[in-house]
Formats: sequence, structure tokens, C-alpha cells
Amino acid sequence: MSLAVKLHFTSTIHLGNSTKTTSLQSFSAKFRPTPISHFNPLTSTLCKPRMSNSPKSKSSSFVIKSSLIEPDDGALVDLVVPESLRAAKTVEAESMPKVRLTKIDLEWVHVLSEGWASPLRGFMREDEYLQSLHFNFLRMKDGSIVNMSLPIVLAIDDTTKERIGSSSNVGLVGPSGDLIGFLRSIEIYKHNKEERIARTWGTSAPGLPYVEQVITPAGNWLIGGDLEVLKPIKYHDGLDHCRLSPKQLREEFDRRKADAVFAFQLRNPVHNGHALLMNDTRRRLLEMGFKNPVLLLHPLGGFTKADDVPLDVRMQQHSKVLDDGVLDPETTIVAIFPSPMHYAGPTEVQWHAKARINAGANFYIVGRDPAGMGHPTEKRDLYDPDHGKKVLSMAPGLEKLNILPFRVAAYDTVAKKMAFFDPSRAKDFLFISGTKMRTYARNGENPPDGFMCPGGWKVLVKYYESLQAEEATQQPATVSS
Repeated sequence: MSLAVKLHFTSTIHLGNSTKTTSLQSFSAKFRPTPISHFNPLTSTLCKPRMSNSPKSKSSSFVIKSSLIEPDDGALVDLVVPESLRAAKTVEAESMPKVRLTKIDLEWVHVLSEGWASPLRGFMREDEYLQSLHFNFLRMKDGSIVNMSLPIVLAIDDTTKERIGSSSNVGLVGPSGDLIGFLRSIEIYKHNKEERIARTWGTSAPGLPYVEQVITPAGNWLIGGDLEVLKPIKYHDGLDHCRLSPKQLREEFDRRKADAVFAFQLRNPVHNGHALLMNDTRRRLLEMGFKNPVLLLHPLGGFTKADDVPLDVRMQQHSKVLDDGVLDPETTIVAIFPSPMHYAGPTEVQWHAKARINAGANFYIVGRDPAGMGHPTEKRDLYDPDHGKKVLSMAPGLEKLNILPFRVAAYDTVAKKMAFFDPSRAKDFLFISGTKMRTYARNGENPPDGFMCPGGWKVLVKYYESLQAEEATQQPATVSS
């Protein structure tokens, strides 16, 4: 079976300080879903940066740099204390008043420490918070701006505030009680939850997952300051080797001699519609004249809502997608993006794109309703499904990133495969939402042939079978109690 696609594409491409406009006529391309290689991409050989033994070509007319796109404000932030200073910094932090971190706070410490939010150097002080909340960007000292659409803040309660007193520094303690790092030159200010929620999500309706999990139970104060982390954040869940930092990713792009990097953010299992978008993007980049476009398949690894598929299961499923040859392991890097998920639609998708700039991606794929969800109290989408890609094309501070919007992919019941939706024969297409996909797997039903690779689908079915078995064993205990 092969997949044929026809598409007309016009885009403006930003490369360093130059800009070029490319127009491609309608054309066809075929992708063969036969396996390309047979290895498990969850092993350290894929997720860890690999060393290249191939010599550099002397005849090359240009030098490929890891900075295909500069990090925001020109440099990656690294907030992890050097090993040579770790012992002394630990002693210093132990003497400070302590702030206890939640699991999601720790995920934000991870994000900050590796430079995903560069040039931010810690949890936001009030001026940074207000700029982010009201303008979606931060203004630098030279007058330039960087996109920062989500406030990255740390909440504390009245008791912790009193314990800190007049101290200008605080230690940070993880959920398990271990010393994680510290904040210097702190500032404590009021946490207006209603304003934060309304401006971030555009609604204060009950049922927003991040709000209920994080903001509602949080304290009434925010504490900001310069962050130092005593050692790299690890989760010891068997997936740490897949959590590549922006620095590691840029080094890997350099080793692979990538002349374009296109990022695909996802929090769901990969189906063949996703693969259609990713493979078609690479084809289009090759047609533009790029020699070695590399895909960054970048599943979100932080907090997600309860009915989303867990990270470890998604990573197993992504492994099967590569094993089955749906995506080419030679031109794909699978790594985990450590950020928590807000489900804040057009506001949040800017954060997702900005973080990938810092990781070295100069192209970003955006589809229907990115970072969106269903309205928590009404039977409709919370956000207009087209607004995410429109906002990305206009967002201040993201001008250097090439946004690649796509038409919607759906299941073509005539061709029996995922294809780009054709409005002229709308009745031939079946839209399979994430909810519908999970329902299929939960009920042990198979989706239509061509929706997802068989190996990947088996991973999902096995997960839901184990979930149902677990629920069955808990049921009698619930009844008896």
C-alpha cells in the first residue's frame, strides 16, 4: 500500500537573517509504510544523543550549526549548579527557609533549569508575571521582546510566607523531601487566581484540569526569584534517557547535520493522520531545497488530564510507530518535552512553539485546535479550532519560527486510509477524535484499517485491558467499604 498526496504550498521561510518565499506547484508523493529498521526507539541508542563517526565533508559549501535558529535572547539558560560547586551550594541551601514543591512545581523547575523558557532564569517576579499574563511576552533590557504566553510561577501559602519572613533566599524541597535547589533575591506578591485563570484560559468555568489540580488548591501568594538547581532533575521511571535538554537536542541536530528541524508536539498516541502530516512536511521541506530535514517528535511529558494516555504507554506506542516504519527512525528524534499541560488553546500553543525555538527547531507543525479541549460544562470545543494556527502566525516574539499549518486529516472511508479532508466529498470522511479512539481501545474494538499501525494499536488495547482489570479488582473493595 502506498499513500499519494497532492498539495499546493506557499510559504515564507526564515533562515538566520535571510528570508525567502517558496511556491510549489501541486505534486504527488508516495510513502511506503514498509519497515525501515527494526530496533526499539525507547532504548538509550535512540533517545540519547548519538555520536557520529562519519567525517565532515571538505567539499561542503556551508557549515551546519546547531543554532539553525537562535535561542530567545541569544543564549540558552542553564540553571543546574556545576558539580564542582554542588557540595558548597547544598550546604548554603540547607540553611535557608524552605518552600515545599508539588510534583507539578518540580516539573516547572525541570523546564526552567534546562532553558526551555530561556531567557527566564527562575520563577517569575511580579513584573515578569504581569507582562506574561497581559501581553504574552517579556520585554528585554535592550527593548526587544520574547514570547512568554504562560506565567511560570510558584505559589506558597500564608504559613510558608510567614516562615520565610524577611529572608531574601529560600531553599526548594521536592515532593519526597529531598533538597532540589534554591531561589535568590526573592519577591513575594499576591496570587490573584481569578485574574490568572480568566486571562490564561479565557474562561473561569469549573472543570479546567490544570486549574483544579494546580491553581485552586495553591496558596494565595506567588514567590519569584533566580533559580539554581543542585543537580539535573530525574524521575527514575525508565524514561529519563528520553528527556533530552535543549542543549542535547541542538547537539544531536548538529551531529545529524540537519539543515531544517521540524517539531511536532503531541500528547496523544500517534495515528496515521499524524504520520501523514509529519511525512508530508519532510517531503515539502525537501522540495524547498533542504537536504536533511529532521523531525523532532516531541510528546509532552508533564501533567496531563486523567483520561489522557499515560506517558509510558505513549512512549511504547511511539516505539511501535517507528518499528512498523510509519516514521523513519533515521530522520526522527523522539524525546520528551517536560512541560505540564494547561489545555489553554491559543495561549498555550505559543508556549509550546517558543520552547521548541529554544530546543533548536526552526519549523513548527500546527494543526486543528492545538492545546485545546472540550468545554468543561458545555458540549462544544472550548476554543475555535482554527485560532491556534492563526495566533501562531501573528504572535509577538515568534516571528523567526516558521509555522506550518495543515489542513485537517481524517479517515477516508473510500480509500481506507488517513488522508487530508476533502470538503467536496465530506460524507466519505470519518473523524475519529481522541475520545473516540480511547473508546475503541477501551472496548477492545479495532479502529478502521489504516487508522493506526497494528503494533501501536495493540499497545493501547493492552493498556486499557490492564486498566479495566485494575478497576475490577478495586470494585469489591469499594462496595464493601
